[in-house]
Amino acid sequence: MSGNIAIRDAYGQALKELGALNKKVVALEADVGGSTKSILFGKEYPGRYFNVGISELNMVSMSAGLALTGFIPYVNTFAVFMSTRALDPVQSLIAYDHLNVRLCGTYCGLSDSYDGASHQAMTDMAAMRAIPGMTVISVADAVETKRAVFALADFEGPVYLRLSRAPAPVIYGDDFRFEIGKGVMLREGTDVTIIATGTVLHKALEAAELLEREGIQAAVVDMHTVQPIDRELVLACAKRTGAVLTVEEHSIYGGLGSAVAEVLSEEYPVPVSILGTTEFAESGDLDELMEKYGFGARNIAARAKEVMTRKGMKQ
Repeated sequence: MSGNIAIRDAYGQALKELGALNKKVVALEADVGGSTKSILFGKEYPGRYFNVGISELNMVSMSAGLALTGFIPYVNTFAVFMSTRALDPVQSLIAYDHLNVRLCGTYCGLSDSYDGASHQAMTDMAAMRAIPGMTVISVADAVETKRAVFALADFEGPVYLRLSRAPAPVIYGDDFRFEIGKGVMLREGTDVTIIATGTVLHKALEAAELLEREGIQAAVVDMHTVQPIDRELVLACAKRTGAVLTVEEHSIYGGLGSAVAEVLSEEYPVPVSILGTTEFAESGDLDELMEKYGFGARNIAARAKEVMTRKGMKQ
């Protein structure tokens, strides 16, 4: 697998393949199946596919009943609606009873770029992280997406799976092993650690290449599981490099950066910089928005150098 593949397409295909292997898997949809690509599952297994219309709260409530009867619901809508309109039953039904429901929020971050702030999910990880017992996963490429979809079928407890609309470079090979709760060290380094989640990971890797040209060795970590975070890996990186930059297509409040800072402030304080958004975004071309809000490789590299200065290193 190579080139750029849209995360939503990889998700839809993986869900369809999983449906053939596991008859307990069902899918629920809030009238955006063509967008989330859950329609691929629906066309193949219409008896296990439920389009409830534009009723996200009711959809999540229905998934609780299906989970209690032994099914494994994959619940689909835009990330912004999953983490706002549907949040009541997510917390009071799904999480409170620790049900095996997979809440699949697509069009996350800025990826629904032309629909603007009303459809861009920049606070969804914060909302889901705050719920006790909720596992939060944010995938970076098509391979990781498929591995996550399959892994969740055997996982116990509620999960929020964060999915982008946008095409993303394929980073992983077919031999990639996905493990919930364990980050992936993609690049070793001794000067600074860049911890990223989601499709912005490829920009973090580009930034590390830019830094290498200046003689700076940046470690790059794919922290696909934001909750519970891989504490051991975070601490090991901090101890080795002494400075950490987090990168997420999300608000700086309550997401990956907050999770990393919580670990380090408790156990091994080092300089930390959180790269994310601080405001509602706007409509426009995705690449232009990514640059405007600081997710370009050059800005990531600049932020990495800045956090290094706080540990006393000279550039």
